[in-house]
Amino acid sequence: MVKLNKIYTRTGDAGTTGLADGSRVSKASARLEAIGDVDEANSAIGVARTTLAAGDPLDATLARIQNDLFDLGADLATPGDREGALRITPQQIEWLESAIDDLNAALAPLNSFVLPGGSPAAAAVHLARAITRRAERAAVAANDQGTLSSNALVYLNRLSDFLFVAARHLNQNGDNDVLWVPGGPRNQ
Repeated sequence: MVKLNKIYTRTGDAGTTGLADGSRVSKASARLEAIGDVDEANSAIGVARTTLAAGDPLDATLARIQNDLFDLGADLATPGDREGALRITPQQIEWLESAIDDLNAALAPLNSFVLPGGSPAAAAVHLARAITRRAERAAVAANDQGTLSSNALVYLNRLSDFLFVAARHLNQNGDNDVLWVPGGPRNQ
């Protein structure tokens, strides 16, 4: 368990931060960019949870995902093959895939791309999805500079899929989705 008695340490005042193995890296590094984007995605999911109706079963799923995102942050903050490191597991990915399948089963097939919007809850989840996609791009860039856990990359990819399906679920199983009209208003 983590115990924090003092929030500021002054160790990052020169623009570096510590990784799980004790090494220090620039706060502008690709690895830290990915960690920051995962943190932002987690925060956006937290905001999205506040828009859900009381007792919505999706809340428990999003709470578990938020916890998984802390695991992901630990995974990204641990370079190399450090024994005992907290890593995203295949079971976490399988659970996420199952959650996607469960929500997707009630959705009608798409005949257009979906614009972010619809209900406030769906819009908030779409925003979390977009931030997750940025986190995935940042993790891929970090992986290009040094190997990250392959499960970390897969988890981020599946999470954006889950959030897309969850947003459609929140839009009355897709009935209230806002669909893209190619050419949009210019054709009116």
